[in-house]
This record gives sequence, structure tokens and C-alpha cells, in this order.
Amino acid sequence: MPIDVPSGVDVSIAGTQVTVKGKMGTLVQEMPPGIEAVREENRLVVKRTGSDRRARAFHGLARALLANHVKGVDEGYKKELEIHGVSYQAAVAGQTITLKLGYANEITLKIPAGVDVTCPNPTHVVVAGPDKQKVGQFAAEVRSARKPEPYKGKGIRHRGERIQRKQGKSFVGTD
Repeated sequence: MPIDVPSGVDVSIAGTQVTVKGKMGTLVQEMPPGIEAVREENRLVVKRTGSDRRARAFHGLARALLANHVKGVDEGYKKELEIHGVSYQAAVAGQTITLKLGYANEITLKIPAGVDVTCPNPTHVVVAGPDKQKVGQFAAEVRSARKPEPYKGKGIRHRGERIQRKQGKSFVGTD
């Protein structure tokens, strides 16, 4: 399946390195052995140079990574997190995010390069950037600071994520 390259996105191929530039930034992808990328007009085609098992295994991966890079530098990726709980909140200051999640100490995480984090209000965190892997990884790190628990639903969850709630304790009399 060819990858459509939108206008405003520049793809350059140098040996086994594919560089994708766009309005959101620049991403570089190293092609696995046995895989090559070819530019055909406004399309990018990923081909196998051999048909061994390893090349067949990496073909779809390489195509998906390049498609994610093209979409990322053109539109970008965004993960939205919601914080539920009394006095649970987040704040961004410079290149760090501070989370108050009911522990004795605040949790401070360093924001990686290439990722933008904003807090429109204290209970919402927006992680955005051109690299899908970095955005998803940092959102997972923030969420792992306090995963949602099933009894009261307190914790950090992805926007729209539904938490399966449990009933809790119930008294069974033995009279």
C-alpha cells in the first residue's frame, strides 16, 4: 500500500534513512535490513529487496512507521488525559509536569524533547507532538503515576476511557 504524501511534507531518502519534514517538525526513520523506501511522485512506496522471512516480517512495520511519521509531521498526534479524584491536579512549569495525586509527595516528571504538554485546567492534561511513539509513551508514563482504580474510579485515565466499576464490600449475615 503506498503512502500518500500531502503537500507541505518533504520526504528525502538517503540510503537506508528516510527523513520526513513538515510543519510540525522533522522525523528520521532507519529502514530495517531487506526493506527500502522509494519516492514515486507524491507517494511513498515501501518495498522488500528480498523475500526471506525477516524481510516479510519487517515490511508492514516499516510501512506503518513511515505512515505514522508522514501523518505526524503534517497533523501531529494528541492524547488527552483526565484526572479524577478530590484535590487531584496537574500543573506544567517549563519542561516539567507536577502531579498531585493523593500521595504524601508531589510527582514530578520531565517532559521529553519533541513532546508538548499543556494543562487547560488542573484536571486535564494534553500531550501532543509529531512522534506517535513519544506522545503515547509519555501519556502512559503520566497515567501510570495513578492508574484508575475500580471502586471509586479515582486516578488518571485517557479521555473517553470507561472504567469497569466494582461493587465493593457487602455484608452477609449469618443469623
